[in-house]
Amino acid sequence: MAGRGRALLVLFAGLTVFRFGGASKGAGIQGFTSFRFSVEPVDTLAVRGLPAVLNCSAVSDALVRVEWKKDGTFLNLAADDRRRQLPDGSLFISTVIHSKHNKPDEGVYQCVATIHNLGTISSRTARLTVAGLPRFLSQPEGVSVRVGGTEMLNCEVTEELAPFTRWEKSGGAVDVDARVTQLPGGALVISNASQSDAGLYRCIIDGVGAAKTSEEAELQVSSDSGVEEKLEILQGPVAVAKVVRENVLLPCVMKGHPVPVIRWTFNWRPVDEGSERFAVIGGGSLQIVNLTEEDAGIYSCQADGGNTTNEIQAELTVLVPPRFLTTPSNTYAQESMDIIFECDVMGSPPPTVRWMKDGDTVIPSDYFRIVEQHNLQVLGLVKSDEGFYQCLTENDAGNIQASAQLIILDLASGPVDGSGPVPSAPRDVVASLVSTRFIKLTWRLPAEAHGENITYSVFYSLNGTNRERVENTSVPGEMQVTIQNLVPDTKYTFRVVSSNANGPGESSAPLTVATQPEVQLPGPAPNVQVMSVGSTSITLSWEQPLTGNGEIHTYKLFCSETGRDSEQDTDVTQALSYTMTGLMTFTEYTFRVVAYNKHGPGVSTEDVTVRTLSDVPSASPQNVTLEVLNSTSIMVRWQPPPSGSLNGELMGYKLRYRKGLRRADSVEITTTQLSQIIDGLEQGKVYTFRVSATTVNGSGPATEWTAAETFENDLDESQVPGMPSSLHIRPLVNRMVVSWTPPEDREVLVRGYKMGYGLGSPHAHTVALDYKQRFYSIDNLDAASHYVITLKAFNNMGEGIPIYNSATTRPQSAPDPSPMLPPVGVQASVLSHDTVKVSWADNSLAKNQKITDSRYYTIRWKTNIPANTKYKMANTTSLFHTVPGLKANTLYEFSVMVTRSRRSSTWSMTAHATTLETIPSSAPKDVTVISKEGNPRIININWQPPTEANGKITGYIIYYSTDVNAEVHDWVVEPVVGNRLTHQIQALTLDTSYYFKIQARNSKGMGPLSEALLFRTPKAEPSDKMSSDQGLQVKPGHPVLPGHGIGSNIGKHKLNVTICWTNVTPAVK
Repeated sequence: MAGRGRALLVLFAGLTVFRFGGASKGAGIQGFTSFRFSVEPVDTLAVRGLPAVLNCSAVSDALVRVEWKKDGTFLNLAADDRRRQLPDGSLFISTVIHSKHNKPDEGVYQCVATIHNLGTISSRTARLTVAGLPRFLSQPEGVSVRVGGTEMLNCEVTEELAPFTRWEKSGGAVDVDARVTQLPGGALVISNASQSDAGLYRCIIDGVGAAKTSEEAELQVSSDSGVEEKLEILQGPVAVAKVVRENVLLPCVMKGHPVPVIRWTFNWRPVDEGSERFAVIGGGSLQIVNLTEEDAGIYSCQADGGNTTNEIQAELTVLVPPRFLTTPSNTYAQESMDIIFECDVMGSPPPTVRWMKDGDTVIPSDYFRIVEQHNLQVLGLVKSDEGFYQCLTENDAGNIQASAQLIILDLASGPVDGSGPVPSAPRDVVASLVSTRFIKLTWRLPAEAHGENITYSVFYSLNGTNRERVENTSVPGEMQVTIQNLVPDTKYTFRVVSSNANGPGESSAPLTVATQPEVQLPGPAPNVQVMSVGSTSITLSWEQPLTGNGEIHTYKLFCSETGRDSEQDTDVTQALSYTMTGLMTFTEYTFRVVAYNKHGPGVSTEDVTVRTLSDVPSASPQNVTLEVLNSTSIMVRWQPPPSGSLNGELMGYKLRYRKGLRRADSVEITTTQLSQIIDGLEQGKVYTFRVSATTVNGSGPATEWTAAETFENDLDESQVPGMPSSLHIRPLVNRMVVSWTPPEDREVLVRGYKMGYGLGSPHAHTVALDYKQRFYSIDNLDAASHYVITLKAFNNMGEGIPIYNSATTRPQSAPDPSPMLPPVGVQASVLSHDTVKVSWADNSLAKNQKITDSRYYTIRWKTNIPANTKYKMANTTSLFHTVPGLKANTLYEFSVMVTRSRRSSTWSMTAHATTLETIPSSAPKDVTVISKEGNPRIININWQPPTEANGKITGYIIYYSTDVNAEVHDWVVEPVVGNRLTHQIQALTLDTSYYFKIQARNSKGMGPLSEALLFRTPKAEPSDKMSSDQGLQVKPGHPVLPGHGIGSNIGKHKLNVTICWTNVTPAVK
């Protein structure tokens, strides 16, 4: 052992970690190897059937071998006939394969470079995406626009196909400029329309294989009739995220007459449209080029249509790719040393950092730690730690990497000059102070020092490991060291070696010391079992914690629906099982158990997941439609039940039908499709149909009976129907009753009618009507307004010639508008500790709850504490609103009002919600320290709860120390349960300055520390205790503070001190 210590101490007497960019070969020390990527792969969009290349090249003076990973697994290119590696290391895919069920090329790729017997580095990752088949999610439709107005032609495609989309008009390309713009989703906007804009338009997807062309749609340009047209939102801005220095287009397409005036605000201030980076194009859309971080925020499009205004908000998020502020450096070190590789990064959102060594991910452990957020600390180096270390950082905008090489130098052996004797082993090595996370060692001078200016090195290791760390004394002659950052309730072995001018001496005998256990909280409950016992209930069971650390007072069960952040908790006392009811059917839940003792909550169990049992569907299928195909066949179509109502895995559908409207024998058909042709029916008869969904548990409720009549004869459908023979209008104040007669040629099949209507133009609204229908009431019209109406018959061959008519609604007779119905079904859903989502329904809307007019909703909210709190309000044009900036763990009430034109409803019924807890945001206040009368070694510390507790306080932590500048983990800790506001601390040293801090905790974590409070204990005890207390008595298990151990000088007089204040300054960190 002495020989090993001598070899180590030659080096550690003046030890330094060396960091270099390189090393001289002539210095006799192994030099650093130049090893880096000159080219790294980047995200690539590939096209099926075409080749693709991911570039990569690594450079070094040594021979480099390059390999590729896909989705974290090495590719076997030797057995791959489509993928091969190019001479420079790049990956070449000769033919990209991609289908719905086979996507072998799409994924995340990474280039890995290796130098034999030296190390490995990995490139940044790159995603290969394959563009889907060209297809349209929606086709453009014919529209009409007034001269000078704005109109939009829709062409919806998937996100990856949007860059490949363009428009043609009458066979020629459409030139996009500030007046005619193409939105990010593919739609074409034409502003300040003129007669030259009229024509046939089509949307084309080009550049991803064979070109795909949409249906043609006609844009009609009509002259200005002077009739006012209500403000209509064609396309508003939506939340979008873009990378810094990219461009963005925020749509704001409004239609109306007079032409609405569009204004933009940014964070509620007007946008500077005079800036060269901001421009309003396409009649109202905002274009921002060369984005900066400062451009992120809330953008609002405000449209003023004279008598009507509208506003739509959207958030722009600007992503900033990761950037290194500090990169790891090449490092020389010796065994037993501790080193830190630095890696400081920035970006938005804040990047995550992970470390790799020779291509393998570094997993944090006792000897590999992440410190100061991103730096990698390696403790107690051994030879196998040598190699290449990489810092890889990533956020939503990209990822980068940086590497450094670690070389472990061989240790020298023997005395420095071999000319004189070395010290003997230090004497009486003891642990003078033992805490949960630090141990203070002291010793005496060696019996044979053989010189002055003796220095000391303390070697220590975790029991059972071969990694030994070292801590040196700070100045010659110092005979104490405090070893920090230890693990609670763990054994460590220590030895001390002294050195003089001749080198290191003998090592002391090993000393094994165990740190104190952590605060006595229960361990995790073992053997947690969860079982679904019904469609809405589950049963949990568990066992008592192996480390209960005292009597268990209660268990708390935490339950959350998988995929949601919010948790519900339930207290269970004197039991090791619980059945939870009232859950949702066929829904996956996550549970965990926490045991509580007198000190507070213990360690949580791991999450366990279970799904409640299935049941029959609770709702019927939706949107049942009937199409009469001919005189003997009817097509039935439907949609699945609403989301969340299946209550299990869908097995199929039961379709029942019968002849006639009255009860009769019905025929039942089972199918797994969403449509069914029923043939073999009688001519000219009425049939009724109903559909129900089925799971393994049975059938759910059926739809209402829906009727259709087969044709009396099989009419001609080889041509489109003729024009309806008449169209009549009876105008009222807010509606028109329209009637008509069918086309004169009764031998041509008519499957239905399409009616269009609008202010000055019949293309604003379209309604599909049954072929037997002869009249229709158009409701919710504006009074004293001129409407144009068109009607055309259609069959499977297409639409016939339309017939037109127009009329003006009667003027409004009532002077005051009647109030609107208030919103109903107001619900407040808690999203986080400061956010609640409020949603509602509007009974004045159609069943599909689609908003087609200019109405808006006002949401108000407040808390009742204090009682005179004022309401806060916000407006929205949707049926929900997210309210941010609320206080944690606070009950709020919410209500909603709807406004349309000059009509407003009363406030709705109130919904209530309590925000979730979060960590305390203020420290305990009114801290006081009082010496106990008659025993000055005991003090009572009192306090009040934090002003902003943000939840139920479950405990307090009292910290005290004799050094106010010591790190917080070096202070002695006393835990206190949450229902107490006073605590007694015993066995303090007399005539000593102590500093106290208090920290509150709730179920979400620890709050800030209070400001340090100074209290000095009296100099002497009462005379009747002097004889028994001449030596400092230490309470068993209570650590002795530095500098106040056995033998401390104690004064002879008594002093009681009381210090009080209210904490109004930031907590001492």
